[in-house]
Amino acid sequence: QVQLVESGGGLVQAGGSLRLSCAASGRTFSSYAMGWFRQAPGKEREFVAAISWSGGNTYSADSVKGRFTISRDNGKNTVYLQMNSLKPEDTAVYYCAAWLSRYAPEGYSDSRSSNYWGQGTQVTVSS
Repeated sequence: QVQLVESGGGLVQAGGSLRLSCAASGRTFSSYAMGWFRQAPGKEREFVAAISWSGGNTYSADSVKGRFTISRDNGKNTVYLQMNSLKPEDTAVYYCAAWLSRYAPEGYSDSRSSNYWGQGTQVTVSS
């Protein structure tokens, strides 16, 4: 089993920054790929970013490229999402995801591919 706990969400003005954290426990954190998804009211859960087990490979949605950065610290069993230049359309509940593979699997941008989920953290960007 893997337990994922997100933190760092909140209310921020457009143009501001937030850093989300996801603390993992349970199975060996450094053995699997991690990611972030988000879900706005009335919309489907969408892919944001993913990172391989070592941090050597990262993937981002086009909508956040150049603004969001995913990283991980295997010593702290934590994955991060640094969000800069936030826009009102970034408002959503952000979920941490884990795949039981070293690299994000084929179809990783589909939320059904994730093996584990956190409970989510709300990010609200005001205009």
